[in-house]
Amino acid sequence: RGDRAVADAEPLVDHLHHRRQAVGGAGGGGHDAMARRVVEMVVHAHHHVQHALVLHRRGDHHARHALRQVGDNNLNGKILIDIANPLDFSRGMPPSLAVSNTDSLGEQIQREFPQVKVVKTLNTVTASLMVNPGQLDNGEHHIFLSGNDPAAKSQVAGWLAKWFGWKHILDLGDISTARGTEMY
Repeated sequence: RGDRAVADAEPLVDHLHHRRQAVGGAGGGGHDAMARRVVEMVVHAHHHVQHALVLHRRGDHHARHALRQVGDNNLNGKILIDIANPLDFSRGMPPSLAVSNTDSLGEQIQREFPQVKVVKTLNTVTASLMVNPGQLDNGEHHIFLSGNDPAAKSQVAGWLAKWFGWKHILDLGDISTARGTEMY
């Protein structure tokens, strides 16, 4: 089914590629590549995870641009698991935050896509710990959730426990609580 999901994504991916070229963008890299990955995740999620989407991108501009390329019709009503942090590498290392204190990337995505069920999680741990929490203190630590939709947060908490083995999942509240985890 995975091959079929990617194959089913091709018409939408091709549409995005042609649309990007029509407005003078370079094909194959940058925003186009990110849009392709997001489209593939949306289609995969539609076929395999009952309307969920995982978004991973280090910069807020790129993440939102890719979501715009996917389009509201493909996103509306889906759960978006936002694992990104708004890191800005424009001044080199160490990165700064592109947004902080009074806003968050999670909030920006939720405002721009109000029909999407944004759940911020996993952005406070490394990639290997995301999918294997047992490697640290036998899994005896917490992961955080932020989001406005209680049912979406419950669904994501279930996936974190079932798929990855997270034992302790702490619901921090609405999407504004992502401000704290993005600065963690």
